Amino acid sequence: MSQNIAVILAGGEGNRFNSKLPKQFIKLAGKPVIEYTLEVFQNHYLIDEIFIVIKSDYEDSVWEIVKKSGFNKVKKIINGGADRFGSTLSALKSLERYDIQTKVLFHDAVRPLVDEETISNTIEALDEYNAVDTAIDATDTIIEIDDAWVIKNIPNRVYMKRGQTPQGFKLGVLQKAYQIAMERNEKCFTCDCSVVNTVLPNEKIKVVKSNEKNIKITYPIDLHIAEKYIQMGTSKSLEDVDLKSLEGKHLVVFGNSRGIGREIESLAKAYGASVTGCSRHTGVDISDIKTVENFLEGISENIDVVINTAAVLIRKPLELMRLEEIRQVVDINYVGAINVAYAAKKYLDKTEGMLINFTSSSYTRGRANYALYSSSKAAIVNLTQALSDEWERVGVNCVNPERTNTPMRVENFGYEDPATLLDAKIVAIKTLKLALSRYSGIVLDVKNDGN
Repeated sequence: MSQNIAVILAGGEGNRFNSKLPKQFIKLAGKPVIEYTLEVFQNHYLIDEIFIVIKSDYEDSVWEIVKKSGFNKVKKIINGGADRFGSTLSALKSLERYDIQTKVLFHDAVRPLVDEETISNTIEALDEYNAVDTAIDATDTIIEIDDAWVIKNIPNRVYMKRGQTPQGFKLGVLQKAYQIAMERNEKCFTCDCSVVNTVLPNEKIKVVKSNEKNIKITYPIDLHIAEKYIQMGTSKSLEDVDLKSLEGKHLVVFGNSRGIGREIESLAKAYGASVTGCSRHTGVDISDIKTVENFLEGISENIDVVINTAAVLIRKPLELMRLEEIRQVVDINYVGAINVAYAAKKYLDKTEGMLINFTSSSYTRGRANYALYSSSKAAIVNLTQALSDEWERVGVNCVNPERTNTPMRVENFGYEDPATLLDAKIVAIKTLKLALSRYSGIVLDVKNDGN
């Protein structure tokens, strides 16, 4: 029985990404991009072995990721060539002793969101074909131009597709294609399917439909898009988290006197967690670092999760705010979050725990008449993402609830139809499920439909 081998091509430099660090090692929601990619193939039931093609300078870094994550299907890390052609050729040399009927999938390391179905369909198509490409529909009109940028042809969009990876091959066919290309000294190809298509023109290449989410991280904006896809997937994956796992955990909740903080504390206790809560009403003002440090020092239990829901919203134009109000919003919403993170780090390090901050839907675009609140919530998102990169042992995430029925909202907006507002209990449920996960760098959107 032939094997199914995944070859992860990770030799890119990331020049278009404008980063000294190759883009496959850039952090995406708390983990290197390549770690997501490897995880998909590691967990796929049809993949037997994984080879990684990487520049030798980064071999140790990849082995660290492999060992840390327990990716036991990774059998070889191979030095890549100067280009895509050279990297595939290097992988083929390492596969010389394998059966020619072996199914080999070549996948870009910087396509971290490839889904299980696409991989399965590619492997299945290799039962009938010797070469398989993956692609999605071309939604724009495709034009062909000449050197002067004058249109030569406008092909029918129905037959135009955008190629992706993985690309799958019977090993013997790809070896034959590369041998012919080398004999002809032809090396300028955009992908492995183009090699087969050029030198073995009679070999049919089956196209399998891929997924729009299977984007390639090429430019910085792609990283933001990928993060949004991950956030969407996070919400769905949390549905299976059982809150009974809270039993025996110790949580610290800042801002527990009312609203979301109170709901979190109440629900956590109902599921058997130990909760130590505080707020300004109990004498803990998070804008004062000493107060925060003294409070945490007084806790005798190990701390598994720290949740900061404390916030102040003063709804009025900036020019009408008193200096004391300005300081209060900035000191509690932003400086306070820094204080909590700074003081909690050493405790969460011990338990490899999690810090959860709270932002607001206004972080994506500043809102008139509460500019400081909006901008401070944008800063919280940035803080969360930065700390998730800095902290190796501690998860750092952020919850972003839509307009929620809380006393703070009522005080600032008056009566609103409750049906249009999010129930604070739903936010509490999602927050506690996130606390039980191993995510980091996530901005979890909680919407009025409960998702």
